[in-house]
Amino acid sequence: QVHLVESGGGLVQPGGSLRLSCAASGNIDSILVTGWFREAPGKQREMVATISKTGGRTNYGDSVKGRFTVSRDSDKNAVYLQMSSLKPEDTAVYYCNVLAGTNLETASVYWGQGTQVTVSS
Repeated sequence: QVHLVESGGGLVQPGGSLRLSCAASGNIDSILVTGWFREAPGKQREMVATISKTGGRTNYGDSVKGRFTVSRDSDKNAVYLQMSSLKPEDTAVYYCNVLAGTNLETASVYWGQGTQVTVSS
């Protein structure tokens, strides 16, 4: 079992920045990949960014490339999403997600409770 808690959401003006945090607890050694997803009203949940266990491999959704950066601090069991040049269309509930297990094929999926990000003037 892995427990995830997101924080850092809030209201920001267009062009501003926010940093989201995802703190993991439980069987953290089993975490293979950590991801950030978002869900806006009336839209499907979409992948924002993912980062591998060691942090050596990252992946971004097309809509956030060049503006968002995902990173991890293994000592703190945390993954961060630095968001810059925010746009109103970035408004959504942001969720932290991990795949945990011995391999990706049989991994279990865990989700945090989400944190609201609102980009508005």
